[in-house]
Amino acid sequence: MNKDQVEGRADELKGKLKEGVGKVVGNEQMQAEGKVDQATGAVQKNYGDAKEDTKDAIKRGVDKI
Repeated sequence: MNKDQVEGRADELKGKLKEGVGKVVGNEQMQAEGKVDQATGAVQKNYGDAKEDTKDAIKRGVDKI
């Protein structure tokens, strides 16, 4: 697991918490910020996943040589 995967998942969790708190206290701006944090985290996590997949594919290719 790389840094982007970890940070992305953390941002997704932070966003879910922020959205939930916003719903409880009736703060629409906080809910929206939570959704943005979740989306940002998902993008970063997916980027990290792609980096990891690429690294694994290269390693498998080198191992065959």
